[in-house]
Amino acid sequence: MLLRNALSRKTRTLFITSILLAAGSSVQAVSYANASDVGGASPGVASAEQAFVQIGASTKEARSRLADLGVSIESLRSDSVWGFASPSVLARVKAAHFKVLSHTPAHLLDFPSQDARFHNYQEALAALQDLNAKNPDITRIQSIGKSVEGRDLWAFHINTTPEALASGVSGKPGAIFMGNHHAREHLSLEVPLMLAEYLLTNRKDPKIAALLDSRDIWVIPMVNPDGAEWDIASGSYRSWRKNRRDNGSGVFGVDLNRNYGFKWGTGGSSSDATSDVFKGKTAFSEPETQAVRDFVDAHLNTKVLLTFHSYSELILYPWGHKYNPIENTRDHDVFTKMATTMAKWNGYTPEQSSSLYIASGDTTDWAYGAHGIFAFTFELSPSDGWSGGGFYPGAKVIDKVFQDNLNPCLYMLDVADDPYRVLGTQPTGGLHSYVEPWVDPALRW
Repeated sequence: MLLRNALSRKTRTLFITSILLAAGSSVQAVSYANASDVGGASPGVASAEQAFVQIGASTKEARSRLADLGVSIESLRSDSVWGFASPSVLARVKAAHFKVLSHTPAHLLDFPSQDARFHNYQEALAALQDLNAKNPDITRIQSIGKSVEGRDLWAFHINTTPEALASGVSGKPGAIFMGNHHAREHLSLEVPLMLAEYLLTNRKDPKIAALLDSRDIWVIPMVNPDGAEWDIASGSYRSWRKNRRDNGSGVFGVDLNRNYGFKWGTGGSSSDATSDVFKGKTAFSEPETQAVRDFVDAHLNTKVLLTFHSYSELILYPWGHKYNPIENTRDHDVFTKMATTMAKWNGYTPEQSSSLYIASGDTTDWAYGAHGIFAFTFELSPSDGWSGGGFYPGAKVIDKVFQDNLNPCLYMLDVADDPYRVLGTQPTGGLHSYVEPWVDPALRW
């Protein structure tokens, strides 16, 4: 970046806030499938060409059209959105007769600080190895594939049946927790990693022991290791989102969360390789998404799947590729029941993904559409990118974000044997002392 060290965190926050508040009304931050710095091969090349723009768009259809054009939407209000656009994307936006209300060089938004507590690739592997060394009887580490640059994609298996642990295949109902699809969303790695640590540290607790004895648990904390390493390689954050696929002409990266095969390329993604929502040349073109696909295909005992992203404090469920709700009304009721239940713990907003805007080729649409897995995306804290730090909220938030999401994770493990149980009048039964959360109706949204 051109001005990587020019702005302090405080100056950056005030700078962005001044841009947004100048519009004179409140904004809603969103980050599902969106990103800042798109483009390039090296700092100061394509990435420096990105612009932070405000564009008039008053409906979800208009927002979806902007996503189709390649804009990565970061925040929205009733009449406009803010996001990032490369020169070619911006040219298409203008040609489509959208009004660009403001235009600011994206390099002014760069975030220079480093947070030592967050795990890089080697540290994440070391943490998994430490958990395995302390719990060799019920854990195993395996690679499920390689990244574009040849890094292993590590999966951490927890299963109390020795045969299942040795083979990697179990007849127990399964749950998968994933993180770091998007490079700069480092907090999304920490939560599943801490979940594995929590389950193993508390394995003698009767409630946790009941889950460990009856579930097949997989944690894949870093789906995009190349992008995550690139984001921090210079010692300053690059706001990088995609993987590190060489697209030619000095442009890198495919958005892994637009590369899954179910209804791939049907909206809310881009064919422009400079776009942060570049869907790739074909569905499952990337080794990272191929690895996840092949892993899930080989583990069809999986009943629930949770993929962590940041930020916005949302609980999202299919569909993302279209506005219509899930056609199977019973499945739809399970999704909404689970989402609203989990939201009472973490305080996030539960909603269908496309209520923000159309986004096709994402993990949860594929997991449910291809396999019927009850799959959710959690957009972690903060709720916005302006006062809360956005993709880089600082290490101070890690513990609270994990605690906010611990009960939702345990709930997903609990109902994994039969998610349809959540529609019954009886409390879910996997944890004998489990009681669904109660919130004063006056405090509900």
